[in-house]
Parts: sequence; C-alpha cells; structure tokens
Amino acid sequence: MGLNASALPDFPWDSLTPFMERAVAHPDGVLNLSVGTPVDPTPAVVRDALVAAADSPGYPATHGTAALREAVVAWFERRRGVPGVDEASVLPTIGSKELVGLLPSLFGLGVGDVVVHPAVAYPTYDVGARLAGATPLPADDVAAWAGNPAVKLVWVNSPSNPTGAVTSVEELRAIVEAARAIGAIVASDECYAELAWQSPWTEDGVPSILDPRVCGDSHEGLLAVYSLSKQSNLAGYRAAFVAGDPGVVASLLEARKHIGMIVPGPVQAAMVAALGDDDHVAAQREVYRARRELLAGALTSAGFTIDDSVAGLYLWATRGEDAWASVSWFADRGIIVAPGTFYGPQGALHVRVALTAIDDHISQAARRLVKGP
Repeated sequence: MGLNASALPDFPWDSLTPFMERAVAHPDGVLNLSVGTPVDPTPAVVRDALVAAADSPGYPATHGTAALREAVVAWFERRRGVPGVDEASVLPTIGSKELVGLLPSLFGLGVGDVVVHPAVAYPTYDVGARLAGATPLPADDVAAWAGNPAVKLVWVNSPSNPTGAVTSVEELRAIVEAARAIGAIVASDECYAELAWQSPWTEDGVPSILDPRVCGDSHEGLLAVYSLSKQSNLAGYRAAFVAGDPGVVASLLEARKHIGMIVPGPVQAAMVAALGDDDHVAAQREVYRARRELLAGALTSAGFTIDDSVAGLYLWATRGEDAWASVSWFADRGIIVAPGTFYGPQGALHVRVALTAIDDHISQAARRLVKGP
C-alpha cells in the first residue's frame, strides 16, 4: 500500500510534442487550444483581497478561516441550491487536482480496493487510484459496480472534462443510492458548474451531489469538490475546497494537518472575495460564451460534429476519424488540440478543443478552421 509511482502512465501531453513542432512552424504562429488554463485577468475584487491580506506572518488554519467556510456555505445555498452545508464539513484545498490525485491515498486505499471513475475522464482519477495501489474502474453504468464491496470510492465529474456533459439529478441519485448500499464514498468534481450553456442547466443550474434532490437530507458518504480556477481565473492561486460528509472531511482534515497541506492565508482571503462576488463570474461566463459560439460555428463549418458540450470550457468534437488524425489536421493549421484518447479509449474518435485562449487567438483559430492551412 502507498504511493505507487511506478504504475503511472506516461504524461499524456508529452505525446503532443511532434504536433506542437509542426504547429509552431505555421507562418502565422501556433494557437494552443489543448489546455484549460485561464488566460483572462484575475478579477480586481480578488486581487485587492489578496493584497489586503498580504501581511500574513503566521501559519494559516488547515481547516480554513471561519470567514472562508461561511462564504462556502453561503455560496452553496445561493449558487448551487444546496442549503444547510455544515461549516465543519468545508475544507480548503491547494487547487482541486491535488485532492483528486491524493484522495484514494488519504483514504488509505490500496491493493484490492476499487476506485470507479467515468469512462471518458480527466486522467487524474485513474492516476490517483494507481498511486494508492488501488484498481481504477472506468464505468458510466452504475450496474458495472453496484453491489461490489471492493468499490470504496466513486468519482463523478459533472460537468465533464472533457465532454461537457452534465449528470442529471436522477442519474446522480442512482449513483448515491448504489454507493451507500455498499458503503462507498462518492466524490463529485464540480469545478465547471458555473459554466452551463444549454437548457435546462442554464435555467435550473448544474446539480450538485449535495443537492437535497440527489441525496435527501443527509450528506453521508458524499463529497463535493470545487475549484475557483475556472469561474474566477484563479488557477495561479491554487484555490479550491471540498465539502460534504462532516465525518469524512474530519478525517481528511486530520491527515492534512499532519502533512502540512494548507492553503496560504492570503489565498483564503481572496477566496472569500471570489465566492462573495457573482458579477465577475457572470462577466467571465459571457466572455467564454462568445468564444464558444465562434469556435463551435467554425468547427461545424469544417465538418466536425460537436457532441455533449452543454457546459464547461471545451468543445468535444469529431469527424468520425481517429483522434490523432484530427490532431494532425489541426496541427497543419497551426492549432493544437487534445486527442480524446487522453481521456480513455472511448474518446478515440474525438478531440477536445479548449475555449481558454485570448479573443484574438480564438478568432484566428476560427478563420483557419474555415479557410484551411
């Protein structure tokens, strides 16, 4: 049991190097749409809060300040339709990726334990299971793991990275019921929840695993993971949190205290400001909406079909060909995209096209898609 680095796959983005070299040679330069890194300014309200808290000589609280936990509780009720989150069940994390990657290890999982994750998924769910020595199980059908006592952790990702699909209340409820029946924990990665593009999610909001319509009046065995990187352009701050079952969060808190996994005090203050200000989130959403509409139109004109993509920061596109053939086609136009194979075998006919590029680069990409190399 323990960290099992030898079992890890090669870092997938390294395999894009030859396509990057070809794209860089394009006479008008390279346009990188393969990663989801925010490029727009961090909101002034957040930067001001960071600066105001810059005099921070002492160690911050691992559990987060009272102000931060209160802000998370208020945000869940106001933005996610989740009332009654226990302040004790809120825990800030150093970005969400470290929690995704380390959660099986922090739970003490190992050989013989199974970690379920979506069939097409962000690679870190698989990596986290392997690091712990557990067995990753890609599965979208609850029947594939329901009733299996070896399943200890079930990952949900809604809205999905890379597909942009949203898991409905009914689907989430089925996952929760199956997991509770075998004593498994459900961890739901919800970091794109504020970026919905199509009905009914634009009207009703993307449901959280902690939504009472999903889990009833109890958060037992449930964790919601959220990052401010996407909604507030805070990727560089490493600002995220987890909330849910107070007992489970307490065990995570204890482990994190021992190993010093603490969100810096000024970042915690910045998180309070970000969570309390909905205006900058709405403004950034409209920036991404415009980029999405431009790219989606250009991809369709170029012969691609866009599947799912009802939320999030990516377009999940296909021409019915091998993903690497599509990657090559984009590289000839000086554009880098991510092959769907990065996210599992079921992504073999798709590419993921990110909206996270400045407006001028999105416009250039759209022109190249329509006009060719």
